[in-house]
Amino acid sequence: MVVLGPSTLTWCLLLLVFFMLPFGLISAEMGTTYPTQGGIYAWVKQAYGVRWAARVTWLYGANVAVWVPAMFVIFCGVLSQMFFPDMPMFWQVVAGLALGWLAVIINIATLEIGKWIPNLGAILKIVIFLALIGGGINYYFNTGADALANEITWQSLTPSWGSSLQYIPAYLYWMLGFELVSCGGEEIQNPKKDIPRAILISAVIISLMYVMGTLAFLVAVPVDDVNLVEGFIDILTLFFGESPAGKVTIVGLGIALLYTFFASAVTWSLGANRAIAESAIDGEMPSFLGKEHATLGTPVGAAIGGGVIFTAVLVLYGAIAASNEDLFWSLFAFSAVLFFMPYIGMVLAFLELRKRDSASARPFKAPGGLPGAYILTFLCLACLLACIALLMFVPNEGVVWEIVIGVIAVLLLGEWCIRYSESEK
Repeated sequence: MVVLGPSTLTWCLLLLVFFMLPFGLISAEMGTTYPTQGGIYAWVKQAYGVRWAARVTWLYGANVAVWVPAMFVIFCGVLSQMFFPDMPMFWQVVAGLALGWLAVIINIATLEIGKWIPNLGAILKIVIFLALIGGGINYYFNTGADALANEITWQSLTPSWGSSLQYIPAYLYWMLGFELVSCGGEEIQNPKKDIPRAILISAVIISLMYVMGTLAFLVAVPVDDVNLVEGFIDILTLFFGESPAGKVTIVGLGIALLYTFFASAVTWSLGANRAIAESAIDGEMPSFLGKEHATLGTPVGAAIGGGVIFTAVLVLYGAIAASNEDLFWSLFAFSAVLFFMPYIGMVLAFLELRKRDSASARPFKAPGGLPGAYILTFLCLACLLACIALLMFVPNEGVVWEIVIGVIAVLLLGEWCIRYSESEK
């Protein structure tokens, strides 16, 4: 989030050292020691039992149900900027609801689509990042250092304390997900080598892409002019919009960006709905969430349940948001808190299993012995808890009640689901 200005780069470096590295080591050890299907769910279940594992599954599903409307808000914002200028907030919310239910229909209709939607989305993301980075480099050499939109000095790189700190969790957000390579651990031929290698390669690629993308924004767009929803098209216009070919490039990249938003929403929904459905089938969630299509076997109950949640969230938050930027950030912050919580369980499970199950062979073992395990756990917990706090309490502004109340409501609903499923047995 370049709204932090050049200090974004410093915050990013700090998180790379104090969170991404420890989290990568933890993920590599857990993935090679317990290469079982399920990733975080399986590890938390082994460390703390079925009920805590069910909470992890619920938080994953609830996070996606809140995150999906955030993606469609930014989708509609970009769509409006490109093709329908000044589209009212009301119609952006309506369009977001329509897109969300289209994703539900896709989830129910077929799983075959899950094979190509994420792959094409990943390719387009790389193309977009490369275009952004290339545009930034070209802009820098054409305008010169004197024309930089944001002065990059030691002073501007120094982190400052204030309300802008609420955006730091966005960088932690993209540093998570290494454990996903372990979710299909039983299908990996050589987990001892393949899992650590995959984590390392992913970390390097993600870091380079986001750091270079951030630099591209910083050289061209003054930090005060950054819009969380519409900023991407603004910077593409600045980089490529001087010629007919440039305008075609902007439209092409904009459409690609819209596809990546929709693809991400569909892909994450597919995974979350299947996880919720399997949990319901195993008796850990209410049975109606485990209902499947009679012939296709797709997770009908979980998909519709997620649709009901995202509809309620989008309508409620849309009613109180002042702009699409406010609506996007509120939904993103809400979903991020839910997203971070399962990782607290993961790092605690790492420490618990290191102490309790020291006899298991660890093909890859994080360095430092048990003291090292405590340090890695502390660093990850400190970053996760700090980011959760920053999302719910903004420095110099106070408590963000719509997020606090939303998180409490989701946690209570999850507890009801778990207890209800236990009463069905």
